[in-house]
Amino acid sequence: MTRILVLYGTTDGQTARIAETVADAMRTQGAEVDLADAATRNPAPDEYGAVVVAASVHAGGYQRPVQRWVQGHAAALRNRATAFVSVCLGVLQHDPVVDRELRTITNQFLTTTGWQPSVIKVVAGALPYTKYNWVKRWMMRRIVRKAGGDTDTSRDYEYTDWDDVRRFGRDFAAQAQGMSREILAR
Repeated sequence: MTRILVLYGTTDGQTARIAETVADAMRTQGAEVDLADAATRNPAPDEYGAVVVAASVHAGGYQRPVQRWVQGHAAALRNRATAFVSVCLGVLQHDPVVDRELRTITNQFLTTTGWQPSVIKVVAGALPYTKYNWVKRWMMRRIVRKAGGDTDTSRDYEYTDWDDVRRFGRDFAAQAQGMSREILAR
């Protein structure tokens, strides 16, 4: 089975949980998977047949360590099966304007880094109000209220569809095996 890297950036921990779930699902398919936080590790993609990069949208962009890692390894990423998992709350709004904005943020990231993943997966994140300081809690509540979301800051909200995340991990592991063979045959 193909060796797969799952690299992620996280701000409040939800993307780390999503990356771990993707990695675990891939392991159920027999894949050998390494999980790495872009803020603390710089693994070489050359050691892997496939790579999944997961990052979350905050303030109109993705985590800088993820952007630096992808930009630094864009050439190597072109030669293997890859996926980008974009974690955001905006996907919950089902608003064409917000959808366009999210596509613009993703496209800007891909253009800036010079990477074109084989697969792009958008996943809903979470609102961990109880982990935020009062300023961030106030700002997030204001943003979420405007979007018509959950505003009770005394509790946390999780919107991630874990079954969908596991299905994505299993499917990508199976696809990566086929993509890796195809890339090697070129």
